[in-house]
Amino acid sequence: MSRNERIILILLASLNFTHILDFMIMMPLGNFLIENFGISTLQFSILVGSYSIAAFFSGLGIALFTDKFDRKKSLLFAYVGFVLGTIACGLASSYYLLLAARVVAGLFGGVIGAQVLAIVADMFVYERRGRAMGIVMGGFAAASIIGVPLALKMTSIFREDWHVPFLMIGGLGIIFIPFIIRIIPSMTGHIKQQKAGESPFHALITVCKVPEQRSALIFSGLLMMGHFLIIPFINPYLEFNKGFSTDHTPWIYLVGGLASMFAAIYLGKMADKKGKLVVFSVSVFLSLFMVLIITRMPNVPFGIVLLFFATWFMVATGRIVTAQAMISEVVTPSQRGSFMSVNGSVQQLGSGLAALCSGAIVYTDKAGRIHNYDWVGYFSILVLLVSLLFGRAIFKKMDSQESS
Repeated sequence: MSRNERIILILLASLNFTHILDFMIMMPLGNFLIENFGISTLQFSILVGSYSIAAFFSGLGIALFTDKFDRKKSLLFAYVGFVLGTIACGLASSYYLLLAARVVAGLFGGVIGAQVLAIVADMFVYERRGRAMGIVMGGFAAASIIGVPLALKMTSIFREDWHVPFLMIGGLGIIFIPFIIRIIPSMTGHIKQQKAGESPFHALITVCKVPEQRSALIFSGLLMMGHFLIIPFINPYLEFNKGFSTDHTPWIYLVGGLASMFAAIYLGKMADKKGKLVVFSVSVFLSLFMVLIITRMPNVPFGIVLLFFATWFMVATGRIVTAQAMISEVVTPSQRGSFMSVNGSVQQLGSGLAALCSGAIVYTDKAGRIHNYDWVGYFSILVLLVSLLFGRAIFKKMDSQESS
């Protein structure tokens, strides 16, 4: 991997860091937001899911024309809109204003992920893509290691003011914009001349017509839904059911993020050597046990809790890195931007539906204790098992060709 490739990947990982942090920070802020606005668990779930649902629609919209433009320009446009939406979250003064700002941030944030993945897939052939995806996905880990603990610390310093993390993320995003302009190269090799009379919905129609692509999208949505089901209520569950204070929350994301960063780099390399489907299958299988442990947490010391979450972060990262590498190979470079946009939309829909389902299943009592969280875990395990079966059916041939 050349020096220039590393610089581009680090910048793309940094962009991932900001928009993933903007999405992730809602979960640990749940304790503050529910109390501050006096809202129910379902209303909080709507607040979380609004970002994802908005991203779903914007991803479908951008898929109609993204492969007709320079990937750099599409990324820049989306990132500027995301930064403005995030700053608006930091200025919101009511539940409904925050909800509206989350929709705006989601409309642009959902496009960023698809463009980043399309750029990586265009830059690296399939045999080298696992490692590259691992570096870019390191933005997820960095959001946990640095972003969430720092954002929560800033919230505490400013007297539990939940506005601060969003303003911090927006300010950091402003700094990254000039680097996008300077470092990301113009990427137009994928552009093809639109045929006369070709429908503007051609990209979406193609995705729906090709069985392999259609199945990959179903797989992608199920995987994200299975992953995200248990996330929105982790912090309230640990605080009100298990008695850990909000001061413990940053440690979960710090330790989990470190484990995730290790997994992204190590498992990305292993996937290129041993086969992406093999690493994916093992990661999903192990994650089933971790979901069960987290949602039916025994009364154990906090150090053991950290070990549980570190393991869960590792296997979850193994699933994501390998799945993205496999999914990106079911489409040609000329259609990759539009396909990855649709894929990003389906993933956002999966996570949004997961938040809504989770909020509909659990409820809180007067003491703030979370009930039915174990049922959310059972549902997550079922969805992950179905995604595993889909993945093995879709990518088995592709992975055997890579190994041969």
